Amino acid sequence: MTDAPTPITDDADATPARRRTRRLPRVLIAVGIVVAVLVGGSYAATAAIDVVPPHTLVQIETTQTSRWGGIFPARTAAASAHPIAQSVALEPLAGGVPWKGEQVPVEQFLTATETAAFLVARDGVITAEWYGPDTDAATPLSSWSVAKSFVSLLVGQAIARGQLAESDRLVDILPELASGTAYDDITVAQLLDMTAAVDIPEDYNEYWPFTGTARMYITKDLARFMADNRATDAAPGSVGEYRSAHTQLLGMILARVTGEDLTTLLERDLWQPIGAASDATWNLDREGGIEKAFCCINATARDHLRIGQLVVDGGVVGDAQVVPAEWITRITTPAPLPVDGWGYAAQWWHVPGGDGADLSAIGVYGQYIYVDPPSGTVIVKFSDYGTEQDEQETIDAFRAIAGR
Repeated sequence: MTDAPTPITDDADATPARRRTRRLPRVLIAVGIVVAVLVGGSYAATAAIDVVPPHTLVQIETTQTSRWGGIFPARTAAASAHPIAQSVALEPLAGGVPWKGEQVPVEQFLTATETAAFLVARDGVITAEWYGPDTDAATPLSSWSVAKSFVSLLVGQAIARGQLAESDRLVDILPELASGTAYDDITVAQLLDMTAAVDIPEDYNEYWPFTGTARMYITKDLARFMADNRATDAAPGSVGEYRSAHTQLLGMILARVTGEDLTTLLERDLWQPIGAASDATWNLDREGGIEKAFCCINATARDHLRIGQLVVDGGVVGDAQVVPAEWITRITTPAPLPVDGWGYAAQWWHVPGGDGADLSAIGVYGQYIYVDPPSGTVIVKFSDYGTEQDEQETIDAFRAIAGR
């Protein structure tokens, strides 16, 4: 009888190929364990600090900035029950605009700045309408900090109703934020004009979004975030520094004094009266949470144009004074302290140059509502451009268009 083959029990007795084959399942198991630990750890870590989970962070990195509104929870402001038709008389995008030291065709300017939507209206008539790839008149686009200027109009309305005053102190309305420091001296006026000096820096680092405004954008608990960051880096009212935290606090003040969430205020006090043709959404910190007041209204370019037209028309729609005339004066008159070197008034920018009569709502990544009351011009531009890239040059291009 022949002896049975001796089993191979030691890798030293196996061929190299056989050793590799036998080792591979163990390697794959080890890699799987490491990946699972890392993934599980990342989910645990984001949950521990109240920010969105890793798969949402990945979605942020792989989505165009003009479409980020679809990533986060939101409330809906319904289109007007009686939409107001917008007059349209399109003209060719003729003539050039100043750009990078040259005069270039308008369309070249739009493509160079990665424009998703571009509209021009003169005296209430849309004269130019241009869309980039995969975008049209029905596409909702992310406003980013253009939303701050919406909040301003809602504040002006609340003041006119007697629910709020610019002299009111933040902590008298939100007493849970009282700190016993200079923070307690902050007023509504200082929040409006970006002079409150709340020490939450404008950090937009999308690759490490765990500090400053970037952290505020992805937190799932804005109330807690604001309570955890009650410090100032200057005496309130002494210096103009752009801080998105100021607008978030304004939004929380509005919700407290009105007893309504911001989306309800937007729908009732702006979206319905201006005759908006499409729904808008306002992103929240979490399902059922509070609005990101400092950003994140998502709506069509045409409905954003209606907000600019409201300002050009002195706050009037038809026979109704939707925004008080006094508030239009407030936002069109630069405050005493410039903000980061530019004129500013109650959440609206007054960019240097021009004749000083124009004003703008501006959001990162190239979002604009430009308003020039003397010429009756409103320009809306949504983009997927750099964080705060070429903003002065873009406004100068708008001025050239308005001047024609």
